[in-house]
Amino acid sequence: MDNTKDTVRKPSRRGFAAMDPERRREIARRGGASVPSEKRSFAQNRDLAADAGRKGGAASRGGGRRRAPTA
Repeated sequence: MDNTKDTVRKPSRRGFAAMDPERRREIARRGGASVPSEKRSFAQNRDLAADAGRKGGAASRGGGRRRAPTA
């Protein structure tokens, strides 16, 4: 008998899933260290970050609270 339907296939492990946990921690520890500080504009300018967040919220097409219709 051929039980191919009943066998469970494991997905192939690629990327971070294939790495050992210590290697993943090492990469995560670095964080954004590869980005030079002069390129991190939001970290240096709060107003720029606030404006970007405001624009993103205004451009969003959902996910926010909806006001109840007024009668």
